[in-house]
Amino acid sequence: MDDLLEQNDIQSSPHKPSHSAGNQRFEELADSFEEAVPEISDLSKRGYQFLKEERITEAIDCFNTILSVDDNNNYALVGMGDASRKRGNFKDAVNYYQMCLTYHPGNNYALFGLADCYKALNQYHKAIEIWEQYLQHDEKNVTVLTRVADAYRKIRDFKNSKSVYLEVLEMESWNPYAIIGLGHLHYDFKEYRDALFYWEKMFETYKDNVDIRVLTSIGNCHRKLKTFEKGIVYFEKALQRDPFNFYALFGLADCYRGLNQQSHSLEYWNRILEQDPRNKVILTRAGDAYRNLGDYEQAVDYYQRALNIEFDTYAVLGLAMVAKALCKYTEAIESLQRLVQQDPKNHRLYMELADCFFRKGEKHKAQEVLEEFQKQGIRNTYVIEFIEKFNS
Repeated sequence: MDDLLEQNDIQSSPHKPSHSAGNQRFEELADSFEEAVPEISDLSKRGYQFLKEERITEAIDCFNTILSVDDNNNYALVGMGDASRKRGNFKDAVNYYQMCLTYHPGNNYALFGLADCYKALNQYHKAIEIWEQYLQHDEKNVTVLTRVADAYRKIRDFKNSKSVYLEVLEMESWNPYAIIGLGHLHYDFKEYRDALFYWEKMFETYKDNVDIRVLTSIGNCHRKLKTFEKGIVYFEKALQRDPFNFYALFGLADCYRGLNQQSHSLEYWNRILEQDPRNKVILTRAGDAYRNLGDYEQAVDYYQRALNIEFDTYAVLGLAMVAKALCKYTEAIESLQRLVQQDPKNHRLYMELADCFFRKGEKHKAQEVLEEFQKQGIRNTYVIEFIEKFNS
């Protein structure tokens, strides 16, 4: 959810920038066919036109016909790679591109396709290596440079990723993919104010025509910075565009939760559940909201619905908190003790367990629980303050 806007996936429109690398690639290849044998040239042109029209089977027939008479034809091998890639058969595509590079080292179209395949296979180091080979022939290609920066971001190489994005901006000061990429890069490293700077540049440029994912990304930055009121503004803008957008609904619910406006948060948790009634994370969030409103019956119902899907720590914790609120301390303690065994480093579980013993009048057991947590060598301010409370 933290990477809501995949950089090169922005929808195209007169107001939404997009790479035209795919069609441009086919057109550039077609322009060079004139130098080929006339029959092969015609088949190649037809094959790439079919690819452009998403008529993959017919494109493959054309390329296979070429390969039957010229088994190392670079146009046909790249075409077969592109066709396989369009079908999601990335490993087959890799084989075709590599075969082309064996016969035609440095073929830019094979390099480009091969790198994109490695990216799709999450083999980012290999993708970077191939794209850098491509850049030896075309060092100012911003489409490839932004892909390289994206790949560095995916492997969490902040320095190189930022350097390449900024290199693109030196060539094209308003390149949207570099700007959005820098937003994601800073977001990934929890530098939310810097991420906001870049995403707000996109919003300021395109205003109401900006891609909806920019709106939810800005909202998420404010959510992380706990500037919830500002986040609500952007999530509402996104929801006006798409009333069923999960990220906008989740963002609004979580912002109202952060503002402790539980009834408002419930409106959006339940709107998500109307679309996805078996989402146990949302069920537990809604259960928490009902619990905080004092509607324990509804809270228990939502927690149980989550547990009917599969075990969920937060649903069990929620039930324990309901029991605690109803002064059923023994019941709450039993649940919390089981949770501590499963998650022995979670300080909140120890805090709640100790508080139950304390409220039950068993102060010494409460102290033992907190001391058990401290034996793990974990220093936690809340636990220390709770222990001091006993000694005051």
